[in-house]
Amino acid sequence: MSVSLKVNLLGKEMAGPVVGASGTFGFGKEYAGMVDLKKLGGISGKGITLIPKAGNQGERLLETPSGLINSIGLQNPGVQHFIDHELPVMETLGTTIWANLGGGCIEDYEKGAELLNPTSVDFVELNISCPNVKQGGIAYGIKAESAKEVVSRVRAVCKKPLIVKLSPQAEDICQMAAACVEAGADALSLVNTFQACAIDLEKRRPVFNNIFAGLSGPAIKPIALRMVYQVCGAVNVPVIGLGGILTGADALEFIMAGATAVQVGTANFMNPRACETITDEIAAWMEAHGVETLDEIRGCARV
Repeated sequence: MSVSLKVNLLGKEMAGPVVGASGTFGFGKEYAGMVDLKKLGGISGKGITLIPKAGNQGERLLETPSGLINSIGLQNPGVQHFIDHELPVMETLGTTIWANLGGGCIEDYEKGAELLNPTSVDFVELNISCPNVKQGGIAYGIKAESAKEVVSRVRAVCKKPLIVKLSPQAEDICQMAAACVEAGADALSLVNTFQACAIDLEKRRPVFNNIFAGLSGPAIKPIALRMVYQVCGAVNVPVIGLGGILTGADALEFIMAGATAVQVGTANFMNPRACETITDEIAAWMEAHGVETLDEIRGCARV
C-alpha cells in the first residue's frame, strides 16, 4: 500500500506535514547534511526583525526534566540580511520557505513584511509574541485587540500568505484566534513557548537576566494539544500545531485534533534528524492502519 504525506496549505503543496519550527532549525542549511529536507513540509527560519538584534545577555538555555527554557531574545541578522544571504540558500533546499517575522512595534512589522513581498518566501509567519514597546512591554499576543491591530496592519501590506503564530499566554486563545482571522490571517500556528522561571541555588537569583523565559518541549505537549483542539473548533482556517512533538504519534494526535500540519522544535536539539524521523513514523503508522492520505484522519478525534 502506498501512502501520501502531501499537504496542501493555502494553495501550496508540501511534501509532508512536518515543518522545522522557528528558532530550532536555523535557516535549514545547518541540517542539510543530516536530514533529507525534501521530505519536510517546510522550514520556518529563525525569527527575523527589521533591525538586527544581538539577543539577550547572560544565560540563554536551561534544560528541564521534560523540556527546555530559552531566553535567546530574537538574536538575528535582520530582514534585509536574511533576504540577501540566508534566503538564496533556503531556495536550494527543496522545501517551502517560512519567514518568521517579529517586531518591537507595528511599523517594524509592516516594513519587514513589505521587504519580504518581492522575495521567494512561501509564507510569512507573524510572531506576535514579541514585546510591544509602545505599550509598556505588553506582548501583542496577550490581548486580542492588540493582536487584531497588528495583524490587520500587516495584512494591508503583506502580499504573501499570512500565518499568525499565537502565544499560549493569550487571555483567551479562541478569542485571540478569531480576532486574528477577522483581521486577515490566512492560517494560524500555535503554540509558542510558555512563560517559565528557574532559580540558581548557588547564586540565589534567577537563572535568566530577564527572570522569565520560554518553556518548550514535551512538558507542554498536552496543553498545546488542548489549545490546538480548541482553536481548530473556533476558526475555519488552517491550523499548524506545535508544542512538544517528539514522535510520529505526537504529530498524529495534533492532526487528529484538526491540525493541517505540525511544527517540530525542541526535538531537533535532542535528535538532529527528528523532523525526518517523525515524518517516517507518520508514514509507517498510516501504512499499518490502511490510511492512504492525511485527509482521512485530519480532525477525526473531534467530538
